[in-house]
Amino acid sequence: MKRSWNIVLLAGIFEIGWVIGLKHASNVGTWVLTAIAIYLSMHLLIIASRKLSVGTSYAVFTGMGTAGTVILEIVLFGEPFNLVKIILILLLLTGVIGLKTITTEYEGEGS
Repeated sequence: MKRSWNIVLLAGIFEIGWVIGLKHASNVGTWVLTAIAIYLSMHLLIIASRKLSVGTSYAVFTGMGTAGTVILEIVLFGEPFNLVKIILILLLLTGVIGLKTITTEYEGEGS
């Protein structure tokens, strides 16, 4: 099961990449990288969902993507720091970590 969660983590990293790419892509190369990140994030999420609950893996995936995107926008692109936004991200991450810790592996239909 740890392997499946690692795949969700990797999918979340690619999600952060494509979300930022959609906002900041400015030439063919960056658009191609954005498209590749979209494909990889979705493909990896599908792979992980074969062993994990789809709802939980998707919630963790989107939570990581949301938190990571907001944090990187602040750190790398000068988005204004907002304490309320950070508190809400921490609340979101608390829920994501909670979901991850209570989710057990199951055998999907394709296994």
